[in-house]
Amino acid sequence: MRLSLRGRLRWMIIAVLIAVLLPLGLYSYHRALKETRELLDGRLAQSARTLDVLIQNAGLDALRKPELGSLVVPIIGRKAEEQLLHTRTYEAEVGYQVFDMHNHMRLSTANLAQLPLQPTPVSGFESFFFEGYGWRVFTLVDDVNNVVIRVGERDDSRRDITHALWLDLGLPQLVGLPLLAVLVGWAVRRGLRPLERLRQALAARSPGNRQPIQLENAPQELQPVMDALNAQLERLEDALERERRFSADVAHELRTPLASTMIHLDSAMTASLPADAKIALTSAQSGLARLARRIEQLLALARLEAGAAAGQRGEVDLIAVAMNVIDELAPLLGESGVDFAFAEHDDSLKVQGYEAALAALLRNLIENAMHHVPTGGQVQLSLRRSQDATVIEVIDNGPGIPPERRASVFARFHRESSGGDGYGLGLSIVQRAAQLHNATIELLDAPSGRGLRVRVAIPRS
Repeated sequence: MRLSLRGRLRWMIIAVLIAVLLPLGLYSYHRALKETRELLDGRLAQSARTLDVLIQNAGLDALRKPELGSLVVPIIGRKAEEQLLHTRTYEAEVGYQVFDMHNHMRLSTANLAQLPLQPTPVSGFESFFFEGYGWRVFTLVDDVNNVVIRVGERDDSRRDITHALWLDLGLPQLVGLPLLAVLVGWAVRRGLRPLERLRQALAARSPGNRQPIQLENAPQELQPVMDALNAQLERLEDALERERRFSADVAHELRTPLASTMIHLDSAMTASLPADAKIALTSAQSGLARLARRIEQLLALARLEAGAAAGQRGEVDLIAVAMNVIDELAPLLGESGVDFAFAEHDDSLKVQGYEAALAALLRNLIENAMHHVPTGGQVQLSLRRSQDATVIEVIDNGPGIPPERRASVFARFHRESSGGDGYGLGLSIVQRAAQLHNATIELLDAPSGRGLRVRVAIPRS
């Protein structure tokens, strides 16, 4: 089962808190327990020394006259203590003993009256099990006053203090951790609320919407995500727009040549004379050739608009590309009867760009000029390097384009006239290829005064 981001954050924070607080709690408990034991031992030692000073200064005769016997201090029981005093004083759980130099007990509390003294007492702490209880006893040997004092405390009294200490330290964590888990869950849920708002914004977004996604008071960490998401959505909308436009282009541009080819084929099938059938088949073949060329141009335009050549940017020899394009178009140039000239001013003309895009640019410039000049017309391709750009010029002596209509010829499927076999795609492909190279396109009058000069300047930078 996969946890949500909210669940993962909640459990990771709780695990970190447990990993930090639990060792700290155990360390604090053991440290406090050690300090408490040392404090209780110190209290026993201090009580013994205080009792020693009181005996020395008070000059108790009972300790020096064996014939007086030993004095036993009565101790009130715990139940009686609670009934009488309505509180617990631990009186029954502490006691003391005083011995003379002959190890005879002279003074004792009732709860320790029967605890024997070792034959050779030594100052220090000891542990005893006496009358069903464990005792922690401190022995003080006073050689100056010839007395031995022992002060003891029951272990169960210490355990009660330890349990109270454990509750004081452990109970807050036992109660606090579940409460902390609830608060952490609430904090994580509130902290991830911008993600929920982002999800709602994406779910409510309609197709074709190019407005960037914006969230009020968005966290700084979420802003780069939204920027990347907006950029990705913009690229996706561009791709979808290209797909829709390409589909419309194909449907628009292929309808007429397909219909024309079908008519010629139907004519060939119904023709009674072989000569008529041959004429119809020849027309159908020409229509299919035009259809193939039209499909090739549509695909070239689609590749350029999709930036398919973007991954192939590098140093390109423009003269070599031009020679390849001329070799490719040689059959069409020969059939058209156009006088074509290629003028290059350098042996090599290197530019930074996309070879496929530059080839499409040159091919469509030459084809566009070739289709708009009459038989016997002239088309010239010129490549040269200026001070700050590499210049491509294609000049023809056709009818040209009036200045007031030159801005509109770059639109897709725009035809300057109904004549010829142009498809209105050539200059659109040229424009897109130029945009990939940050190049400028100018439509100018031919130097001879008749025709068109197309000038493309690719910046050298």
